[in-house]
Amino acid sequence: MATTLSTLSVQEGAKTKRFIKGRGRGTGNGKTAGKGTKGQGAHNHTKKGGFEGGQMPIYRRLPKFGSRKTHTGVKIEYAVVNLEKLNVFEDGATVTTALILEKGLVKKELSGVKILGKGTLSKKLTVQVAAFSASAKAAIEAAGGKAEVIE
Repeated sequence: MATTLSTLSVQEGAKTKRFIKGRGRGTGNGKTAGKGTKGQGAHNHTKKGGFEGGQMPIYRRLPKFGSRKTHTGVKIEYAVVNLEKLNVFEDGATVTTALILEKGLVKKELSGVKILGKGTLSKKLTVQVAAFSASAKAAIEAAGGKAEVIE
């Protein structure tokens, strides 16, 4: 006999009734409802978050990422300017954070301005900012200028 959609039926044992726990001692699974007596696992909504049965939890096993460079508990985040952008200033000028903001080379000062070494500097400048990369400092001094770190 061919099986068609109209003759399909559920196989015996494929569907079982859900067992409801904690409905009295006469049901065979009342009182503690299979959870034993006392202890953390016996109570509802009391599992410790991240607890892995005594083994080292995954959040402690995995390495941590990101910056941990802090200054008095606050993360230091520099507004960065590449060396080539400093060519907008006149030869022999003293470049400060205020002048860099005024020219629009950065939008916000953040924890200070840092000069990075991308590009070339064609002018002799005295640059006074919070930080320099090693290549930027070398390039400023090679052009005859000075790189001064201010706090």
